[in-house]
Amino acid sequence: MGHVEAAHVTFVLPDGRVLLDDVSFRVGDGVVAALVGPNGAGKSTLIGLVTGDLKPQSGTVSSSGGLAIMRQFIGGIRDDRTVTDLLLSVAPSRVQAAADRLNAAELAMMERDDEPTQLRYAAALADWGDAGGYAAEVDFDACCVAALGVSYERCRWRTVAALSGGEQKRLVLESLLRGTEEVLLLDEPDNYLDVPGKIWLEQQLAGTIKTVLVVSHDRELLAACAERIVTVEDAHVWIHGGGFASYAWARKERAARLDELRRRWDEEHDKLRQLMLMYKQKASYNADMASRYQAAVTRLRKFEEAGPPELAPREQNVRMRLRGSRTGKRAVTCSQLELTGLMRPFDLEVWYGERVAILGSNGSGKSHFLRLLAGDQVAHEGVARLGARVSAGLFAQTHVRPDLAGRTPVEILMAEHALLINEAMSALARYELTPCGRQPFETLSGGQQARLQILLLELAGSTLLLLDEPTDNLDLASAEALQEGLESYAGTVLAATHDRWFAKSFDRFLVFGGDGEVYESSAPVWDESRVQRPR
Repeated sequence: MGHVEAAHVTFVLPDGRVLLDDVSFRVGDGVVAALVGPNGAGKSTLIGLVTGDLKPQSGTVSSSGGLAIMRQFIGGIRDDRTVTDLLLSVAPSRVQAAADRLNAAELAMMERDDEPTQLRYAAALADWGDAGGYAAEVDFDACCVAALGVSYERCRWRTVAALSGGEQKRLVLESLLRGTEEVLLLDEPDNYLDVPGKIWLEQQLAGTIKTVLVVSHDRELLAACAERIVTVEDAHVWIHGGGFASYAWARKERAARLDELRRRWDEEHDKLRQLMLMYKQKASYNADMASRYQAAVTRLRKFEEAGPPELAPREQNVRMRLRGSRTGKRAVTCSQLELTGLMRPFDLEVWYGERVAILGSNGSGKSHFLRLLAGDQVAHEGVARLGARVSAGLFAQTHVRPDLAGRTPVEILMAEHALLINEAMSALARYELTPCGRQPFETLSGGQQARLQILLLELAGSTLLLLDEPTDNLDLASAEALQEGLESYAGTVLAATHDRWFAKSFDRFLVFGGDGEVYESSAPVWDESRVQRPR
C-alpha cells in the first residue's frame, strides 16, 4: 500500500509569515484520511508540498506507490482546453509525454507529408502504444460515459469551459479512481458535484483500497468516509485517529488540554522567575548566595529555551454585513425562458426578499441561468428581466476572476470601492482576510477567494444576490457566517447549491429537472439525474 509522510516540515510564505511550523504526520495502508482546517490554514499548501510543487524551508516529505492529484480548481468558464487535454492532465506522465510527441507529429504531417515526417509519425504512434496510450483511451471512454453520459469519441473535442464544474470534477475523479497510483490527493473533490455525485464519491472512497488524503468541508462526506482526521490549525497539525463522528469532541478535548498545559507552564515559569529574583536579591548582600542565584538563572534559561506548549487554536470570527435595500415587488421575471439545449421554456416570478434555492443535477443549466440574470451573454430564448431598482451581484462558482488577477485584496477594495487603507483592512478583518490582504488574488486559497467575493458583494450594495455554489470552498465557520448574513440581508437571493445543510435555510426551491423541465418544489429535491441528450 502507498503512503504519504511529512516529517518536521516548516513552510514560510514570501511575506515571512510561518504557515506550517514543524508539521509531522503519516497516512498509509489504504486509509482514507480527511485534511481539514480553516480557509487559508495551509491545506492546499500541504498538498503542494506532498506533490513536490512546493518546497519546504525545512523538513522532508515522502511517499510511495505513486501519487495522483485532483487540484482544488480544475477549469473555468474561459478554459479552452479539450476533454482530451483534461484527461491527459491526470494521466501517468509517460502517457502525457507520448501524447505530446504524437500531437507534434500530427501537426508536422499537416504541414509536410514527406517520408521523414511519415516515419516520425509512425514512431510516435508506436510510442503511444508502448506507453499505454490505447489502454488509456479505453479508460477515457469509460470515464466519459460515466461522467458525461456519452462516449469519449463524441466528446473528446469539447472544451472544458463547456462542462459544468461538477462535470469537470466527476470526469477527473473517474480517471483518478481507475488509475494505477496507490495514493490519491483530492483537494475539495466534492465541490460542484450534485448530490447524487457526492453520494457516488462517498461510496467510492468508502470502498477504495487506495490510500487517500482528501480535503473537504462537507460534513456528510467526512462522516461517511473519513477513517482519520488530519487537522491544520494555527501553523500546526494534529491527528484524530477516529472518524468524524467523534471529531468535534476530540477537538474540544484537545483545546482544553492545551489550555491546561499552557496554564501549568505559565505557573512554573512564574515560579522559576520569582525564585531567580529572590536569589538575585539575596546575592546582592550575601556572597554565599551567588552560586544559588546562578543555578536559578540557568534553570530559568533552560526552561524558557524549551519553550511553552502549543497554544489552543483561536476560534474564527467571520462577520458578514450583507445589507441590500428595498426594490420593486418583482425582483425577477422570466417568461417562456429557455436556455438553448439545456431546459424547456418556463415562467418564474421572484418577489423582493425571497430566498430561492436552485437545485438540480450538474449540466442542467443552473450556472447559465444565474449568469444570464447577472447580465452575461448566454444563449437563450424568451425573457429574463430584473425588476425596478434591482442591482444583481454574481458569486462565480469557479472563482475565475480575470478582473482581480494580479491584485491584492487591499488594492481591490481601495480601487473598486474607494476605501482608505485602514477602512480596507478593517473590512478584511471582519472576513478573517487580514493575513492575506497583500497577496495576489490568484494565490489565495479557495475559501479566501470565496470570502473576498462575498465581501465585494457586500460593499457593492447589490440588491439581488446570485450565488453559484457559495459554500463549496467555505470552511464551516465561514459557511455559518454566510447563512447568518443572508438571514439579515434586505434583498433577494437566488442560490444554486448542492449543499444539503445550506439549502434548509431557503423558502422556495426551483428544480432544474433531469428531463429539462423546470419546476418548483415545497422541499429540496436531490435525486434528479440528468437525462443525456445527443450532442
